[in-house]
Amino acid sequence: MSAITLATLNRLKTERKRFSMLTAYDASFAATAARAGVASVLVGDSLGMVVQGGSSTVSVTLEDMAYHTACVARGVAGAGKAAPLIVADLPLGTYYTAEDAGRNAACLMRAGANAVKLEGGAFLAETVRFLTERGVPVCAHLGLTPQTADMLGGYKVQGRDEAAARQIQDDAVLLEAAGARLMVLECVPDAVGAAVAAALSIPVIGIGAGPGTDAQVLVMHDMLGVSPGRKARFVKDYMAQAGSVEAAFRAFAEEVETGVYPAPEHCYG
Repeated sequence: MSAITLATLNRLKTERKRFSMLTAYDASFAATAARAGVASVLVGDSLGMVVQGGSSTVSVTLEDMAYHTACVARGVAGAGKAAPLIVADLPLGTYYTAEDAGRNAACLMRAGANAVKLEGGAFLAETVRFLTERGVPVCAHLGLTPQTADMLGGYKVQGRDEAAARQIQDDAVLLEAAGARLMVLECVPDAVGAAVAAALSIPVIGIGAGPGTDAQVLVMHDMLGVSPGRKARFVKDYMAQAGSVEAAFRAFAEEVETGVYPAPEHCYG
């Protein structure tokens, strides 16, 4: 079967059909996500916590990301289903300049990524443009940005007041204009998620951003109920009733597509 591409996801947004994204860090879980109908997999630097056991994402290296991206690419290629689009995080410190971003994005693309993700707002517009002009698809990331969570006062909801909400939307519009092809929006009130999705022509993938976004993403370990520490409000444990990992992944994909997830208890009003 043909792979899912950026054009596929753009078409889903145009047709107002929701789609799912899950993190994956190895071949086996990536293949399982593909068989379950998940449209995109994110090789996230969240692996620093859920795989490596760290307290944040900041210790993850480019070498770590390239290794796990290659594992995921092999997994989806051998799944026997439509291969999900692979997005890989550029870790902290690898895109301080546009030249750094270009060199390091090329490393992840060679490992098997279809797009790279960067965290940050308007200051990244030139970097996004630099990458786009050189043929590297970019997924922007706004709202709560885990790589710089300490600067934001910890893992807190962003865009609570009118000025902050407007800044997120303005940054989103600017990054799309610079060439971003996807947008992840994390931990914002429902109204902000819906406003950003309505303002952009590219797909907006929410995590704790309410039901108004075009897609939903969760960290795989969170939705399987195996992550250490306190569970975020937006997390739903799909493993509790699914009976298998593949069934849990499929239930998540189906609930996103039908609008069952996220429910009000998963959202920030």
